[in-house]
Amino acid sequence: MAAALHPLGVGGDVAARIFAAVHRTRAAVPGDSGAAAPVISDRTVRGLSKAAATAVGAAAIWPEVEIVERRRSADGFLKYLFRLTDGREIEAVRIPLPDPDEARALKERRRNGGAAQLEELPTAKYTLCVSSQVGCALACDFCATGRLGGIRSLQTWEILAQHRLVAAEADHPVRGVVFMGMGEPFLNYENVIRAARILSDPAGPAISAKAISISTAGVVPSIRRYTREGHRFRLICSLGAPTTEERRSLMPIENRWPLPELMAALREYAASTRQRLTIAYVAIGGVNTTPAHARALAELLDGLKVKLNIIDVSDATGRYRAPTPDELAAFRDALGAMGAPVVRRYSGGNEIGAGCGTLAASRTGGVVAG
Repeated sequence: MAAALHPLGVGGDVAARIFAAVHRTRAAVPGDSGAAAPVISDRTVRGLSKAAATAVGAAAIWPEVEIVERRRSADGFLKYLFRLTDGREIEAVRIPLPDPDEARALKERRRNGGAAQLEELPTAKYTLCVSSQVGCALACDFCATGRLGGIRSLQTWEILAQHRLVAAEADHPVRGVVFMGMGEPFLNYENVIRAARILSDPAGPAISAKAISISTAGVVPSIRRYTREGHRFRLICSLGAPTTEERRSLMPIENRWPLPELMAALREYAASTRQRLTIAYVAIGGVNTTPAHARALAELLDGLKVKLNIIDVSDATGRYRAPTPDELAAFRDALGAMGAPVVRRYSGGNEIGAGCGTLAASRTGGVVAG
């Protein structure tokens, strides 16, 4: 921003204040209904001269996305349907989270038999699942977004607008962002990383870099670039299956960057960061959750410090089903030999098409929220 504004007579310190006005205070912008003043003026930004403010106003454009609909599920997930300036539609999901200390205390009470299993904690904050593309070109067989095909990548401002609009009306702060919505983030690398940097900037929304997660299905060149650049955001990689043959039938990306190449890139990342690697594994009953799959997965990840997130598949077509409790128990028991943290991640909002792999710019179920 400083480089862009310098020719307009704006110095570095003032450019930083403009950055904060746009990205942190979310002040009114030209065109907002009821806006008392534009976000950039000599009255709203200290040190900005009237001449420079006029120049900035003439050079700047203020595009915006439109909230078409909000749908709330019974478990508190809120799905937003946005319309972009070209008429395309994308989705984002607001995910309710309790206070982490209270959540740990409840877990301990349950362990000691001092809490009812149905006891719930009040929402203290939100994480926002954002989209990075319209549709997705990777065509994972279990993913609704992949069935849309690859349409286009989002610009940085289109990613940030999802956060800005959701945060502006949330009753609790948005303290985390996950790039796990529509699209493959690492096929839109530049805009995703730029958006993540702005979201984590102290002069911007100031979301901790550790609370920003970027998920990939395995775009190897981008993983290697991400490792070289040393970003502090959390990297999540989705596997789908522990062997090349089985993964190819579920995730066509295997044809471009097969598992051996992907695992080499992930090991380079893990060695560089010295942090536990998060692996997302979509559990599909009768497909990839047998004890044999668990043993193959343990062998694939051998020597890596990992956290394995097991996510039940959610397929509105009915082609794939989530594993039964017995299937999942046998799979997790077999995974116990890994010695790595295994988490069965709750994938909420399925009734409104807001669960993992279900985002398809649709109007589905739940309650339409104001």
